[in-house]
Amino acid sequence: MNLNQFAKTGGGRVLGSSPAQDASVPFRRSKSAFTPLEQQVIQLKQQHEDALLAIECGYKYRFFGEDAEIAAKELNIFCHLDHNFMTCSVPTHRLFVHVRRLVSQGHKVGVVKQMETSAIKASGANKNALFTRQLSALYTKSTLVGEDVNPLCGLGEDDQGSNPPDSFLLCISESWDQKARQVTIGLVAVQPSTGDVLLDSFTDNHSRSELEGRILKINPVEILVPSDLSEHTQRLLHSIASTSTQADDRIQIQKKESAEFEFPSAMNTVTEFYCNSPDTGSRSLSSVASLESQVICCLGPLIQYLREFNLERVLLNDSSFRCLSTESQGLALSATTLRNLEIFSNQTDGGLRGSLLWVLDHTRTAFGRRLLRRWVSQPLTDLRSISDRQDAVCEILQSDSAALAAIRSLLVHLPDLERGICSIYHTKCSTQEFYLICSSLSRLGLELKALIPAIQSQLSSSLLRTLLLDTPDLLSPVHHFLKVLNEKAAKAGDKKELFSDLSDFPALRERRAEIQSVLDEIRDHRKVVRTVLRTPALDYITVSGLEVMEPSTKAVGRYHSPYLVERCRSLQQLREQLLLDCQRAWNDFLHQFGEHYHTMKRAISHLATMDCLFSLAEVAKQGDYCRPEMSESRCQIVIKDGRNPAIDLLLGEHNQYVPNHTDLQGRRTMIVTGPNMGGKSSYIRQVALVCVMAQMGCHVPATQASLGILDGIYTRMGASDNIYKGRSTFMEELTEASEIIARATERSLVIMDELGRGTSTHDGIAIAYATLEHFITEVKSLTLFVTHYPPLCELERKHPDHVANYHMAFLLTDPPAQAQAQGPEFITFLYQLTEGAAGRSYGLNVARLANIPETILHTAAKKARELEDTVNTRSVHLTVSLATFADIMKQ
Repeated sequence: MNLNQFAKTGGGRVLGSSPAQDASVPFRRSKSAFTPLEQQVIQLKQQHEDALLAIECGYKYRFFGEDAEIAAKELNIFCHLDHNFMTCSVPTHRLFVHVRRLVSQGHKVGVVKQMETSAIKASGANKNALFTRQLSALYTKSTLVGEDVNPLCGLGEDDQGSNPPDSFLLCISESWDQKARQVTIGLVAVQPSTGDVLLDSFTDNHSRSELEGRILKINPVEILVPSDLSEHTQRLLHSIASTSTQADDRIQIQKKESAEFEFPSAMNTVTEFYCNSPDTGSRSLSSVASLESQVICCLGPLIQYLREFNLERVLLNDSSFRCLSTESQGLALSATTLRNLEIFSNQTDGGLRGSLLWVLDHTRTAFGRRLLRRWVSQPLTDLRSISDRQDAVCEILQSDSAALAAIRSLLVHLPDLERGICSIYHTKCSTQEFYLICSSLSRLGLELKALIPAIQSQLSSSLLRTLLLDTPDLLSPVHHFLKVLNEKAAKAGDKKELFSDLSDFPALRERRAEIQSVLDEIRDHRKVVRTVLRTPALDYITVSGLEVMEPSTKAVGRYHSPYLVERCRSLQQLREQLLLDCQRAWNDFLHQFGEHYHTMKRAISHLATMDCLFSLAEVAKQGDYCRPEMSESRCQIVIKDGRNPAIDLLLGEHNQYVPNHTDLQGRRTMIVTGPNMGGKSSYIRQVALVCVMAQMGCHVPATQASLGILDGIYTRMGASDNIYKGRSTFMEELTEASEIIARATERSLVIMDELGRGTSTHDGIAIAYATLEHFITEVKSLTLFVTHYPPLCELERKHPDHVANYHMAFLLTDPPAQAQAQGPEFITFLYQLTEGAAGRSYGLNVARLANIPETILHTAAKKARELEDTVNTRSVHLTVSLATFADIMKQ
């Protein structure tokens, strides 16, 4: 029976009673049967039924009832019966470890702290009552902000496992337009630990492909949805949440009351929130009200949800709001494209290794790593911005400036400054964390300022100069805050001695004066006692927190006077009151720093950009990449000796990847044929990845490249069904093709790998032929079309100005003499793109490589020749019939 059941029934299990008795007739108890602590726990649990409560009890945190059983199982700790409830406990100094572990398993965890000190409580009217306890913080996957869960080690490079690169909370709303028969989806994503806010509103189809693409880019750890979410969207979320078999990797989906997502309710919440905000420089209500209605429908529930965690303040930052829409920003990369090109993860085990992000990520800071992921997910479409990044990367590669080397070294072993200043902004950081962040920022500001003359004289890139020359001024406010702090006390977490200068803290000065006055009275009292007792050597010692007087001889017992007892009690109360005063002063101090939050965030953004540029330069240097020539006027892809960046890196120097040329300028469509395993899919991926890298401003794996700026890359590759969406393999193929047809333009790159193979041969050929011709004549996009259907190669003759046939080269070797009459040849792959179509697909040759038994190969070869003869005969008849028909028409 859990705590809520205890609270409702007043029941509990009697020690020694049987389970059968418990199940049939619960033992009824009066309220007095519970201990005062248990009664308090029941009340707390009634207020927070959906959270596991860790309750401070002295020097440990305890879980009770069902919470204890769950926590014990997840944390692998001992759970036992204590009075009426099961209980388990964790040490106070290890709370952060256990909270993070419970949250990673999908639990919502509440931390309940004692709100009174012993001395102040002893002087109050409720001195005999239980300590007051209140919920001080709640934590979920997206809300791990605060000193309870962010120890000092969690801010550095050594704790990447516990701090995922992104921890976005995503809120989704949708509205069905019956007349237009389309759904409009709104989303707002917030990362409370860094202050980033993303928003968007868009129309979507029944497959929710647009929503899926945005979810993959945002990579949320938690999603808020209305309880009446549509079935199509539920299927998508279920599909995404089920992709990971590990509980700590799964997206947590939270359902809230649908009424919160209705526009009138959401607008009321938003209006009240922004009108009553005390923050200066916060987003104005007028700017919020101008957002799309579906975004408002997300913003309202999100405000209410974050209020539970005291993190709603992050939504006030006007400068943190970014529109995610791919129509206005960046190269469009659909969800299918992100998966097929292995942008963020490989398709083998879902890991990072082998992905494009893995290739490009040589960042040295956590905030740089997050920014690079954003760059990869949203390549640029503005030529000026691309050129600025290219210029910066080139200068880093070619310059011998000592300033650049010094700046790169400054980025090593930095704490996560972005998370740190956001923790300060939420007033949830420890003194140790504040000092670490503040001292790091101050050091960066001073060292960058010292490098300004070298930067001005040695660097020519406008982007590098802007980033490096602006940052010292942006960091200047931090120096004042660092000077106020006592370093030793800050590192020790001693808030009583934290501030070295109390001129700005009158309350602390007054309290210290009161304490000093009592200390003087106690010292004066010692003089009086020494005189009365005629014992000049008599002195104070401390026993259990009480000052007592010890005479000079050990034979005489210790004693204390009533005056001393009263003064010592007053001293203890003042000292504990000083702790409360120090906490208030500390919170005010954090609020003052928070006023510079936007400035600090901008400075850290500059440092993150520098980190990303250094990373791209490192990639270009190690991979021997070239700077691509970019053009807005010509939509073309011309690559000399192009390589797949991931495979090239995986193979290494001793097993080099075979480079290939690509020429998509006059003729905009390439039909690629050849045997399985010949390298077709790898080749078309490499072309797309080169385009993605180029529009990031990165150098590319080639000896030369001339590229037009694309508006989108669309892919249809592989063969798999989608059980969660209720689609077969063939239906999945056609759905993806349909979405590409609807979105691609003449400035897009379209990649289709073996379209039509999920159905009969004739239907597959017909669909593939018609689709490809549509792209050639109507869409006019740059197209790479991989196929095993020879009839598609005829499109080169039909559209010679637009289509070219290519195949992946190979060698055939005759089999042994005894098997030559029946068996297929041995095949050797050359992985070299060659002009012209392949004669056939050589499936039997690949089957031999797979060690299919020779008897099966012989039978298959015989049947293949029979089918080939039949097809050739039909082709001759068809040719004769068409010629005869043409002669008749002429007559």
